[in-house]
Amino acid sequence: MIQRREYLSKLIAFRDKQLIKIVTGIRRCGKSTLLEIYQDYLRENGVSETQIISINFEDMDYEELTDCRKLHAFLKSRLIKDKMTYIFLDEVHHIDDFPKVVDSLYIRKNVDIYITGSNAYMLSGEIATLISGRYVQIEMLPLSFREYMESTGSMEDRGVKYAEYLRESSFPYALVLRGRPDEIRDYLEGIYNTIVVKDIVNRRKITDVMMLKSVLRFVFDNIGSPLSSKKIADTMTSAGRKIDGKTVEKYLEALSESYVIYEAKRYDIKGKQYLKSLNKYYIVDIGMRYMLLGSRQADAGHILENVVYLELLRRGYDVYVGKVDAFEVDFVAVDARGTAYFQAALSVRDEKTLERELRPLMSIRDHYPKMILTMDDDPEAQYDGIRRVNARDWLLGLTD
Repeated sequence: MIQRREYLSKLIAFRDKQLIKIVTGIRRCGKSTLLEIYQDYLRENGVSETQIISINFEDMDYEELTDCRKLHAFLKSRLIKDKMTYIFLDEVHHIDDFPKVVDSLYIRKNVDIYITGSNAYMLSGEIATLISGRYVQIEMLPLSFREYMESTGSMEDRGVKYAEYLRESSFPYALVLRGRPDEIRDYLEGIYNTIVVKDIVNRRKITDVMMLKSVLRFVFDNIGSPLSSKKIADTMTSAGRKIDGKTVEKYLEALSESYVIYEAKRYDIKGKQYLKSLNKYYIVDIGMRYMLLGSRQADAGHILENVVYLELLRRGYDVYVGKVDAFEVDFVAVDARGTAYFQAALSVRDEKTLERELRPLMSIRDHYPKMILTMDDDPEAQYDGIRRVNARDWLLGLTD
């Protein structure tokens, strides 16, 4: 079992804190497994079985408890006086009015609450109002390249395994199917169809499912390219799929809420302001792109961008696309420690390409770290303080 140590450490850090722990992320990214690993950790550290209440609401055995009053009564009856009770509610969005249950439990002594959900919509509206300031969100992604490498039992053959990681998917269960492309495809199709139907079509009451899928395919085919709702609508309409910008915007929002795509907004580095036009979109799993679009090749540089973007999210950064004068910086990464700037390029061995990648970073006049990540297997180098680093080494945490 992959331990998902980075996420596990966050749960451990917030243990017994008076905060509701909310783990979110796309379906099948490992949220339920993470809770199981954490429960094992609790048992190993002196917590008795009677102190742990764990319910997965995708299990039919608990269907009756999707009624919020029955669930509240059940949980209340299991609380242990004068001892901490750890409550785990997996895929909690299946419960009507679940915020009321969570809020009622939160105000009781010796209750530590952990919930998961596969849609960001669960954190909007009523729940945000009811538990505002009372929760911490842990956003989970499928496996990082480092986790994928560790799961193979060897850190060798990085180039070969990086290609496998992209092609065979970063979803944890795909590892069980490693080397069986047809089964991986069927598995990813199942995730895709469940998300489209259960998380988007039914909840959003979307009638034109084929149009929704067309928008998703368009985004998957244009990762790392500047896009807007109008641009997508105009391109699709000119290709014979008539759609308006407002509908595209609605679909993009629904896809983002389900963690299938991620929007990277643009940021003016010199003006220190967010820009409203032509953001970029990245996708949660490159293997799913191969499943949807077949063997058609995307720009390998944009795929590398996608992998780097997700890794920056894993490392806790808020990530933007940077603009400095007339140039673009692939990523402006911001966290509590400050800012870092990243360019992702397949190769910079050509002198003109290297110059092109350096120019935006050299235009930035602050002293924050600046880095070019490349697939070139060359020793690390520096250019006026800008580091050029092998992307696989960076992904594996072998270099800062």
